[in-house]
Amino acid sequence: MAATIRDVARLAGVSRGTVSRVLNNQPRVDPQTRVRVLQAIADLDFAPSSLARGLSIGKTLSVGVVVPFITRASVVERLRGIEGALSTTDYDLVVFNVETPQRLDSVLRDLTRGDRVDGMILVGIRPGAAMVAAIDRASLPTVLIDAHHPGYSRVVTNDLQGGKRAVEHLLGLGHRRIAFLGDTPNIAWNYPASRLRYRGVRIALRAAGLELAESYTMMGDPGRSRAREAARALLALPTPPTAIICASDLQAIGAREGARDMGVEVPERLSIVGYDDLEIASFLGLTTIHQPLFESGVSGVGLLLDHMALGSRRPVREVLDVEVIARSTTGPPPV
Repeated sequence: MAATIRDVARLAGVSRGTVSRVLNNQPRVDPQTRVRVLQAIADLDFAPSSLARGLSIGKTLSVGVVVPFITRASVVERLRGIEGALSTTDYDLVVFNVETPQRLDSVLRDLTRGDRVDGMILVGIRPGAAMVAAIDRASLPTVLIDAHHPGYSRVVTNDLQGGKRAVEHLLGLGHRRIAFLGDTPNIAWNYPASRLRYRGVRIALRAAGLELAESYTMMGDPGRSRAREAARALLALPTPPTAIICASDLQAIGAREGARDMGVEVPERLSIVGYDDLEIASFLGLTTIHQPLFESGVSGVGLLLDHMALGSRRPVREVLDVEVIARSTTGPPPV
């Protein structure tokens, strides 16, 4: 049976409160008493649980992370960064997957009770008015990752610049007929990334004296199968594009499958650019826009720890840069 704090106190000849003060490295413990307690801990191989330690200092020692669609590869990579950063602290990670507004409301009610977590990270979720009010009532330190709100510290990537850089890469190769394959806006989450990338694409094309034709703009479900269908539709046009910019690597993979269905070689007749730079992008030789997914998770934890340690402070906006990773799915347009 594992030793308890009562066993440590009995062996050291002190109260459980004294053991707790030693465990939490608090002052006002006689040096000789501290040595006896530490020796008893070593002799009994005592390992205090994080829950017990949290209760002794009035904290839960837990951080809640709320994500929509946890199976998405980009979300998983951000979670890896969050977990890696928290692993060096005393805090435990509790992840909540929310795929409906109803589930989000339920999770939020739970997390803002005041005794569940010490801080919260929202990934890809922009809090609405009701959510803001609940967080404020609970005085719950909160940080956003991949979402925008002026009232909260947040870590975002420069999606507008990402769209521009994708266009600039293709223009440099000689492309002029460029299409964009993005996401239909999700009203429930108000997720802005695809919309910002789309704006960046349009701005860069206009700067080059070009326009993104309506027939070259495809918005829909962010899944691979929908992207495959959209690519087939684009390539069936009387004057098809010579390049497609996709709002995610997953969509780029679907677009590549659609090109294969139509007998269109990549990159000889069609160039494809993805977004995210997931691990599979390197394996498939996919040209993509690299965004620091793992690093965004690490940065988000850093901001949250600062808030929890320092209390109320002004919101911080941290913007991470992006870059083009050129691989084998882009090349000059067909002659």
